Amino acid sequence: MKKREFLKKSAILASSTALMPSFIMACKQDKQVAPAAKKLTRLRTAHIGVGNMGGEDLRDISSHADVDVTALCDVDSNNLAAAKKLHPNAKTFTDYRVMLKEMSDEIDAVIVSTPDHTHAPASMMAMEMNKSVYCQKPLTHYVSEARSMKKLAAEKGLVTQMGIQVHSFYDYKLATLLIQSGIIGKVHTVRAWSPKNWGYDGPVPEGKDAVPDTLDWNLWLGTSAERAYKDGVYHPGNWRKLVDYGCGTLGDMGVHIFDTPYNALALDVPMTIKNECRAPNGFGFPENNNVTYEFPGTEYTTETLKWIWYDGPGAPDMHEDLILPGANGTKVKDVNDKDDTIEDKMSLETKTTEAGQLPDQGAMFIGEKGRLLLPHFMKLPQKIVDGKYVDISAEITAIEKANNMGKPIRDYASEGPKHYHQFVDACLGKDECSAPFSYASRLTETILLGVIAGRFPNKTLHWDNEKARFSEEEANAYLAGDYRDF
Repeated sequence: MKKREFLKKSAILASSTALMPSFIMACKQDKQVAPAAKKLTRLRTAHIGVGNMGGEDLRDISSHADVDVTALCDVDSNNLAAAKKLHPNAKTFTDYRVMLKEMSDEIDAVIVSTPDHTHAPASMMAMEMNKSVYCQKPLTHYVSEARSMKKLAAEKGLVTQMGIQVHSFYDYKLATLLIQSGIIGKVHTVRAWSPKNWGYDGPVPEGKDAVPDTLDWNLWLGTSAERAYKDGVYHPGNWRKLVDYGCGTLGDMGVHIFDTPYNALALDVPMTIKNECRAPNGFGFPENNNVTYEFPGTEYTTETLKWIWYDGPGAPDMHEDLILPGANGTKVKDVNDKDDTIEDKMSLETKTTEAGQLPDQGAMFIGEKGRLLLPHFMKLPQKIVDGKYVDISAEITAIEKANNMGKPIRDYASEGPKHYHQFVDACLGKDECSAPFSYASRLTETILLGVIAGRFPNKTLHWDNEKARFSEEEANAYLAGDYRDF
């Protein structure tokens, strides 16, 4: 499917079939049986992508007592072999299309843990076969895919969940309830940041290397354009930096850090987007992005909401909204220091500035009655008024009791599975998902609009939510992508 076909037909975003590559269309044309009316007592899962984050997804889904891992799929035979050792009874596949067709009658849910460009093709095929889907973040690689996945999930009545594990963590739920209680009044600005660098400002690599015997490169590329393999550039770890496969730092940490303010403020998609970054090079995302969004107001915000995102080395740029109590670089006591017992890769460090310490990653809500700092993550939110921290322990206790929250557990190993188990329980009819595609698609669309704005540095883009189009026609070319038949 070509971009120009997408742009010619305004009805495309209303049709889930319009964005499907030919192999999904073929599946759709087969007669499908509606999901069984009987209640499941166990969940049979198929996993697409079982290395790195896929391995963590596999571990936490399978840790549920009522899950049977039935099928495993990965384009890297090393990843597949490692997963097979853990689940010897599961059947293994290299091509997810083959797995879904051959195992259709033996699976109930599909876990998609691939690079971003494969999220929608794999998830759409699974949903067309009436399978519930847990898909890693960001939900999709293109805005058009996010809307189609939302539509199809709703039409089929499927259980869905996006992989934003911290959505189910105590501190993020607490911050949502605090904001919605009016603890800082109506919010007019959010500033969020991550110094992670999932960008690439260097040259396009030249030449090609031999594809490892353990990797099916054609299947890794999937629906993306054909490209020569280069060692250490794409697989296994650097694809997030590249426009054909990932969504940059916005699509990685941005989804996590946006999630709580986005949810707490009941936001929809923005009206305008501007990205201050270097000129596009057509290969890698900018290493630094400063993205400014303007959202329509909600009951928790002023008439409009301004949102500024900073990423890359040195982020965030200092602003008076981010000045913390304790000026001139003096150490600010962090009341949660004793709780820093989480995995190294998710650890929260501090960054010394001229005006105190900011969490390495986090968000600041700025409201009519003060500010609320939310570190990322597993740290309590803190209220700041007139340059001083304010004790909100009474408010926290009241919210804990009113919502049966209990006390926070500062252990990622025990907290991490909660989001996955919520999905499993929802499939078994025992719970509801808190990040279904109906929510995840809007959050992902917001993220992706900021990514597209990076194609037009320092230019304000205007987004029409109803039409799903930019006023700036040139930007509409990036709402969908070409799907290669492979």
